Amino acid sequence: MVEGSGGTLPDAGLPGSELSDSGSSDAELRGAYDQWSAAAAAVLAKSARTTVEDLLARPDEMLSTDIGDGISVRPLYTRLAELSENGARAENGARAENSLPGQPPFVRGADGARDPVMGWRVTERFGGDDDPSADAAEVNGVILDALSVGVSGLMLTVADGGPITPTDIPTVLEGVLLDLIPVTLDAGEHVIEAAEALFALLPDERDTSAAVTVSLGVSPHTARVAAAPTIGVEDAVTLAGAARTHAAATFRVDGVHLANAGAGAAQELAMCVAAGVEHLRELTAAGLTTPEAFGQITFAISADDDQFTVIAKIRALRALWARVAQVCGTPDSGGALVHAITAPAMFTQRDPWVNMLRATVATFAAGVGGADQITVFGYDAALPPAARTSPPRFSRRIARNTQLLLLEESHLGRVLDPAGGSWYVESLTDDLAAAAWDLFREIEAVGGFAQAVDDGSIAERLAETVAAREKSVSTRRIPITGVSEFPLLASSVAAPEVIEQLAGYPGDVHRLAAPFEALRDRSDHRVATGHDRATATLAPIGPLAEHNVRTTFITNLLAAGGVAADNPGTVDPQTIATLEPSAVAVVCGTDKAYAAHGADVVRALRERGFGHIYLAGKPSAWPADAPPCDGYLSAGIDAVTALATILDELGVPRLDVPTASAQEAGHSR
Repeated sequence: MVEGSGGTLPDAGLPGSELSDSGSSDAELRGAYDQWSAAAAAVLAKSARTTVEDLLARPDEMLSTDIGDGISVRPLYTRLAELSENGARAENGARAENSLPGQPPFVRGADGARDPVMGWRVTERFGGDDDPSADAAEVNGVILDALSVGVSGLMLTVADGGPITPTDIPTVLEGVLLDLIPVTLDAGEHVIEAAEALFALLPDERDTSAAVTVSLGVSPHTARVAAAPTIGVEDAVTLAGAARTHAAATFRVDGVHLANAGAGAAQELAMCVAAGVEHLRELTAAGLTTPEAFGQITFAISADDDQFTVIAKIRALRALWARVAQVCGTPDSGGALVHAITAPAMFTQRDPWVNMLRATVATFAAGVGGADQITVFGYDAALPPAARTSPPRFSRRIARNTQLLLLEESHLGRVLDPAGGSWYVESLTDDLAAAAWDLFREIEAVGGFAQAVDDGSIAERLAETVAAREKSVSTRRIPITGVSEFPLLASSVAAPEVIEQLAGYPGDVHRLAAPFEALRDRSDHRVATGHDRATATLAPIGPLAEHNVRTTFITNLLAAGGVAADNPGTVDPQTIATLEPSAVAVVCGTDKAYAAHGADVVRALRERGFGHIYLAGKPSAWPADAPPCDGYLSAGIDAVTALATILDELGVPRLDVPTASAQEAGHSR
């Protein structure tokens, strides 16, 4: 049915160049760009203390930032992005004319008639491990209260041991107007029983528009990537037959599963489309028409704090799915229904209040990108229940109000595709879609998504992405506020048994902060068991104004690993003789101070009995004729490895990280 998955992406369907550079000819635009490039080259050459002719690359290349997936963010975006070298319009540019929301290729939105007052659906999750409800009756009361204060969509987690089981569905939904409120199930292997209970409640005559879609949330293919509970494909296809008679969508291609497993933005898109095509084949083979098969599929997409990537990712998903519908001969069926969910991978355990800001950025981006539904997890979602210190429903209320503020005070839902016309967003949308389409074709070439999961190629790709991302986190190229940058070492320490639960939680998510937080777990556990905080001694050389930059850098670096810094002030061989020796010391100063006094300071530290001596700076900062230090701490090093070594040297024991199966029951996502 979808044999011909190749081809180029259609034009994204955005307004033409009249939105920007109005009245400028292409030649004039090129001239202006060349003028900017020359000026930028002069500044770059001056800062590098070289000549323009000796610069290693063009200014736009030097000022570009690699964001992964083979995509770079350029310093300047104009209409030149859609011009070929000879000045002709590129055939596959991102800006076709006269496309509107609700029209193929749906980049600007699948629902052109969305209620501008309501905007997207504020979809709250109930029944997960963040829901303190004791039983279904209590969940029902919480749902009715939430619906009265702004929630406009429901996501029900159905699980053994949780407050919602399949037989509880009627109780949970009592009093809910199912002809007005979209419902999404997150029921894993219990979805058949849960769906049957839900079908019995649906009114015979109800609105079946996209705004009130009932989604059964079945994701047999993407769930396998995350080892999440699900039902088999055959059972899911059978369930789709019943769902169709109730105007419900069975399959939810779950990009959050993929993101939890480590997928980058383009990988998440490509694998979602590949899994969606797999479902199309399965449904049409079971006798559904192609339009009916498209109607059985919705998408869940992760939204993190990379604002523009999330905006472009959601828009690119619609372009990709529209292309699939075009290839299948039913272009009007290609309007993807997108449920954006804040990415568990971005949440931190340390300084969790910063997660409010991360969730706000993610929600804003998902709304601007045109998500139909958005679910925001609480700021303490990365913490096991025993480690959550806020009142049980406080973080849920903050998460809900984040959406309501954006909708009701910022009026973000009143404009369809507010990012439309931004050269940056259009180019990034096009770049992501093109990268994802190439990967999708590679997955199709090996036999489709299911085969790629079976042969391990999906896992291999994800492992490569995880390794590259962890390297960027470890070197602090990807900074994490409150964890690897500006850590709060003086914050209170939990009980030892709670810290033991933190390690490796949640086990099914590759969280960005996990490598650094594992170090904090080691240090905090030692404090929680009655010992002093692991401490390294600083040895500043020279006046405060000279050594302060490096002493501050080292203090923050050590704190990221749970190590306190004891700063006695400026030292010399005489003052070092009065210090209490420690297992680790770090010499801090300027390169000039190292050349003048570094050797004497290191010699005095060793004579005093300090164990391992580090230098704040690169090896090149240390005089060649001076006795070597034991290590060098500077920007760009593998901070996780260095800090783990320092913890070892300070005698801090390592913790055994529990496996995912040992995590607290009931955790979802």
